[in-house]
Amino acid sequence: MHAASLSSDSIQPIQAPGHVPVMLEQVLSFLQPCLGGDILDGTLGGGGHAAALLEAGHGKGRLLGLDRDPHALLVARRRLAPFVGQHITLHANFSQAAAVLREVGWAGVDGLLLDLGFSSLQVEDGGRGFSFLRPGPLDMRMDQSDGQSAADIVNTSSEEELHRILREYGEERAARAIVRAILQERARGPITTTTALVKIIERSVRRPIRHQRHRVHAATRTFQALRIAVNQELRHLAVFLQEGYTLLRPGGRMVVLSYHSLEDRLVKTAFRRWASACICPPQLQVCACDWKPQVRVLTPKPLTPTGQEVMENTRARSARLRAVERCEGG
Repeated sequence: MHAASLSSDSIQPIQAPGHVPVMLEQVLSFLQPCLGGDILDGTLGGGGHAAALLEAGHGKGRLLGLDRDPHALLVARRRLAPFVGQHITLHANFSQAAAVLREVGWAGVDGLLLDLGFSSLQVEDGGRGFSFLRPGPLDMRMDQSDGQSAADIVNTSSEEELHRILREYGEERAARAIVRAILQERARGPITTTTALVKIIERSVRRPIRHQRHRVHAATRTFQALRIAVNQELRHLAVFLQEGYTLLRPGGRMVVLSYHSLEDRLVKTAFRRWASACICPPQLQVCACDWKPQVRVLTPKPLTPTGQEVMENTRARSARLRAVERCEGG
């Protein structure tokens, strides 16, 4: 983790191309930055949510922003430059949030935001390899200094491992056919570009024309699966959700935006567990614990973006927002 706050008045804020914060009105409503306090943005991205939170706070509070992508941090720091002395930005994963708070000396936070998935900054940069619509190297790492790339996984994983990744993380029905095509192609030479992988997928997935009008691109689920595997997204989320509520001060609120069912299921399960009055195993006939609810669920069902927002920002299309509030006696 590398601390780096930006306070130079000489740096002018820039707008991240295409970066529009998702469900911003709902995020502001739940986190209530106008009341002041400390807010942790665990997925800083281009800084859209963070800038809006600081602006709505009118100088009353502080914001700590984390991101595992150094490129996104650079953009966010420039965007947050006008808010001198009100924020700290760190190169870290949100799963490290507890350690980060200790490092900066914050005893919990009053608001916490996670905007999961990948940002428009990443998908619009063909050189990062996130998009099947843009030619580029088959990378997909949010932190390009760490771990295996998508090309490494595609070219070295076993048939069964590739099938597991596509089925588990992408819920791809045609996983077996796609994996067979990948194995055949990589036997002739390594698969190193997004374009090459897309062509392989398109050749291996053939659906009747009558089903093609409204369906997603054939490569969508495979690219999603590889991105999740490369960045170990579900593992990091699961680590955070073990005891993420402990980062909140009494009365503090957490908002999580997820973009596919795997993420949302983990968040929903954790929120329900935190809000439960008992954590005894179901097989026990009598409660043997003194567990008290740690949070109050503010969204019995996930909130979704309005039709107008989806028209203006297609990234919001699959967003699901869930929120909780830390109990006073939790």
